[in-house]
Amino acid sequence: MTNHWITQLQNTLKADQYSTSVSELYRHSHDESEHTPVEPQIVCFPESTEDVVAIMGIAREASIPVTPFGIGSGLEGQAIPVKGGISLNFERMNQVVKFSPEDLLVTVQPGITRLQLNSIINRHGLQFPVDPGADASIGGMAANNASGTTAVRYGVMRDQIIDLEVVLADGTLLHTGTKAKKSSSGYHLTGLFTGSEGTLGLITEITLKLHGIPEHTIAASCTFETPHECAEAAHMILLSGIPVQRMEFVDAYSIGKVNAFGKYGLPEKHSLFFEFAGMKSAVEEEAALAQELLHDMNAENWRVAADSEERALIWKARHEMAYAFRHQAGMTVTGGDVCVPISKLPELIDFALELIAESGLEGGALGHIGDGNFHTTISYDAKDPVQKLAAEKINEKLAYRAIELEGTCTGEHGVGLGKMKYQDAEHGAAIAVMKNMKRMLDPDNLLNPGKIFK
Repeated sequence: MTNHWITQLQNTLKADQYSTSVSELYRHSHDESEHTPVEPQIVCFPESTEDVVAIMGIAREASIPVTPFGIGSGLEGQAIPVKGGISLNFERMNQVVKFSPEDLLVTVQPGITRLQLNSIINRHGLQFPVDPGADASIGGMAANNASGTTAVRYGVMRDQIIDLEVVLADGTLLHTGTKAKKSSSGYHLTGLFTGSEGTLGLITEITLKLHGIPEHTIAASCTFETPHECAEAAHMILLSGIPVQRMEFVDAYSIGKVNAFGKYGLPEKHSLFFEFAGMKSAVEEEAALAQELLHDMNAENWRVAADSEERALIWKARHEMAYAFRHQAGMTVTGGDVCVPISKLPELIDFALELIAESGLEGGALGHIGDGNFHTTISYDAKDPVQKLAAEKINEKLAYRAIELEGTCTGEHGVGLGKMKYQDAEHGAAIAVMKNMKRMLDPDNLLNPGKIFK
């Protein structure tokens, strides 16, 4: 027998705007994490803000949970509807609402992906620079405060967003900001909803800052004998004031994995990858200065990409690191994404690699070393309880150590299901304030329940 609220949804939406098919329920039961899939009872595909308001109204009247879904590329289970109910897929809300190149602003719906957005704005000499690797939706990136390889220069999603249109649990439609680049008026609601993982409201529009495409770009790489030396060198580059656009660390083991996966032929040593961007003469000077500083710190194999094709290949290899691990048949991949003050980074990278070595599992470390963020990538046999426990212990010890070093258990993947147990240790008394906000905005706990904290 069909639930009354499902019938209401079917009567409210067009026939192709909802689905209870086996394939769609399964697609919306999981993301790219190892967390247990849970199927919703129905998937809805809103095409407008009005659709979202209507769906939320039906859900509120029937006390049915609503879980937003973007592309499904998350790594901490944010899109898994752990309480069932409605999975709200924003893929059809993928339009540019307003593009103001003269103001360096664009307002978009949440379902547009970063590559779709850039294909539109690049022709005007502008770019949206946040690059988490996957072609994630802008709404998902906003909800999880995504980051990526360019964060060292441009910052994270929270730094790019000046206004959000949000549908609250009670149906209220609000804007969190204006189209001004800054404001001293009122509480910073834009920052509150950015990174809230769909637990406080449903984001239906995002206004983003845009940036000019640099005139000239240089990509380069070098190697060191130890990961510790890589981290120290990255720290030195930052202290020198060289405005790198990207600065990535990859350990030797991970380089070997991606070489085997994609036949890239990279030197299988602990490596740093750089990108310098700006005016041609300035960029060339910055790259030359970086080379000189790194040489003084015993860098080897300094190489500058010969052309844009080779530069793209370098970053393609970097983005495929995680997939190189997942490519192993029968193995599950997990890992942490901690972030600490830059000066603490060498210590934490050493600690992470020691944990992996002691566990006997395969794994490596890589990440956005320029902003203190790195990832561990660990392969294990999920059918082997000993291996599974060992992998979990690595993540746990690393997260708590990052917090001890005045950092965070998650630099960009978000909390979702996987990082809930670290919230008290990281936030202390602030957790009570967060829970009060949740109760005030979503008293019936309908919006993405079971995430961030219990």
